[in-house]
Amino acid sequence: MKLKHIQNCCIALLLLVVLMPVNLNAQEKKETVKILFVGNSFTYFWNMPQLVSAMAETQGVSIAAYQSTVGGSNLEQHWKREKGTKTRELLEEKEWDFVVFGDHSLSTIEAPERFREYGAKFAELVRSKGAEPIFYMTWAYKSNPLMQEAITKGYMDLATKLNAKVLPVGPVYMRARELRPDLEFYFDDKHPSPDGTYLIALTITKMLTGESVNTIPDRLTTLDINDEKLYLCFVLPPTGDFLRQLVEEMNFESFKTQR
Repeated sequence: MKLKHIQNCCIALLLLVVLMPVNLNAQEKKETVKILFVGNSFTYFWNMPQLVSAMAETQGVSIAAYQSTVGGSNLEQHWKREKGTKTRELLEEKEWDFVVFGDHSLSTIEAPERFREYGAKFAELVRSKGAEPIFYMTWAYKSNPLMQEAITKGYMDLATKLNAKVLPVGPVYMRARELRPDLEFYFDDKHPSPDGTYLIALTITKMLTGESVNTIPDRLTTLDINDEKLYLCFVLPPTGDFLRQLVEEMNFESFKTQR
């Protein structure tokens, strides 16, 4: 992919961790940014990639979200085409602006060398294709919030070494748990509830577009194959207000990695 095309897809806009103001003109807002989400159930639960696309659309930003996800998979398996993964084929055969990588939820804790090795391999491959890698920092299990420190450090160290961008979803998730223990952010011990996925998508949308999330609706829709309205999520208005305020007020400066 040529640099000019990437620029037309708002690469200058998507400065993920600095949160610089966005001033798109009408023509630029018509451009579509193609993003491939690579990962496992932490990525696809409750249609998270499509939810990001729907949220961005309400901000006037066009994101075409695709995914290469297999439950329980790690980046090594995606690299080696195991468990039915098609990531390598998608990277070789199609053009992307950004590729978001989420590893297995325990990789930074139980297999840190593997996490770093295959994160670096994918970053090199993606850049050789003219796209940019982004790392999707996950969250601690409900039963063990102390996991977050190792997860955060693992992703920050890798992203810093590779001069790549990171989506600090885990710390936002932990902050929400701390502030609102009455809300249920987990479907089970590890996967997000619908409210949790709404929070994840809010965070990613904020980081991708740089736009305010305050006006994102509590209900998000898309169209099915028959062009009929399909509801992606419902959150209660007070919950939505809290989650949007949390993301807007979150200090992301400490997660800046690019020099």
